[in-house]
Amino acid sequence: MAEKNVRIPTVFRQLLFWVLVAIVAGALIGMLPGLPKGFITPFATFNDIFGKFLSFCIPLIILGLVGPALADLGRGAGKWLLATVAIAYGSTLFAGFGTYGVASLVFPRILTESAPELKEPKNAVASLLGDNLNITPVLDVTGALILAFILGICMAALNTPTLHHAYSEFREITMLMIKRAIVPLLPLFIFGTFLNMSYSGQIALVIKVMIKVILVSVILTVVLLLLQYTVAGAIAKVNPFVALGRMAKAYFTALGTASSAATIPVTYQCARNNGVSAEIAGFTIPLCATIHLGGSTVKITAFALAVMQMTGQPITFGKMAMAIIILGITMVAAPGVPGGAIAAAQGVLMGFLGFSPELYSLMVALYVAIDSIGTATNVTGDGAIALVVNKLAGGSLGNEKGKAMATAETMVSATD
Repeated sequence: MAEKNVRIPTVFRQLLFWVLVAIVAGALIGMLPGLPKGFITPFATFNDIFGKFLSFCIPLIILGLVGPALADLGRGAGKWLLATVAIAYGSTLFAGFGTYGVASLVFPRILTESAPELKEPKNAVASLLGDNLNITPVLDVTGALILAFILGICMAALNTPTLHHAYSEFREITMLMIKRAIVPLLPLFIFGTFLNMSYSGQIALVIKVMIKVILVSVILTVVLLLLQYTVAGAIAKVNPFVALGRMAKAYFTALGTASSAATIPVTYQCARNNGVSAEIAGFTIPLCATIHLGGSTVKITAFALAVMQMTGQPITFGKMAMAIIILGITMVAAPGVPGGAIAAAQGVLMGFLGFSPELYSLMVALYVAIDSIGTATNVTGDGAIALVVNKLAGGSLGNEKGKAMATAETMVSATD
């Protein structure tokens, strides 16, 4: 596999820095004694407008990401492609449901005792527009999801190149909207949210809870990797700890790039060092960079449950199960860029879990603070899947090689 130098857009490279600036600045300014409400009102008004824009974009994001992801997976449907997708998606689901189980037991104890119910940040200082601005989405969330599934599955089954090309271009439009309209404005939105929370006296509570949730999430990613390599080691007949140690270079590279796609050459070499054949590594590593999102799923699930716990929202297994299942599909188009997963997850968080734009901004602040840890977990877990597929396939894709390799390269190209 030739090394691929994936260019990371500047807006994503700078996202972590500006989110941290927004959190600190909003928290400190909001605590200034005698701060007039008139200073906060413009930011509250911007948050109102931008929040409604986010709500409008939810169905478009679902349509633009879920449909093409399903179509791309179905086009190259060979035995080893389907097997790799099934293993990767199963691993992602395990990460989500495992996090839900652990967080359901841990969060009520560590959050409720130290955190009374958090009020909506927007309630402190209101927007100048009040309830006068109304932006109605073109579709509701359920309708968008059903339409995306119908189009994606039918395009894969019928092999419709014209429609697939058009839908792929719509995905590009969706990603451009995320890159150029949503992500650049998120730090300002987060600043307004934390400014409002600080002004209302809730910031100390939020920071205290954030630290606890981040710590739990990091521990869960470590546990996930240990479990993945224990299973992979048992199947591939290798020492799981040695195999995990050989993936260290990929892990630390992903910590620096915060991009699964940008780390592909390093992940590929680490997989080869674990005895995975060049053919299997060249197929599984690019493919899993787009479909295997265990670390990101751990973080998003944990942070979502924490925010719901803090705000007193009802948490049911049915609601979380649907969110986790759709989350794994929705984020398929996101791993090529740092911070992309949480932007792609907007449809799930606001559409299925009922997050307000302000609570979504809190989720972004939590997620981006340790974005690279989730990415590092994702790419390191890709090495475990490569070990399993290499063992099951005997080191060769057989007559599926050309089509499978082309599918893997096509999917990773879609995330650049």
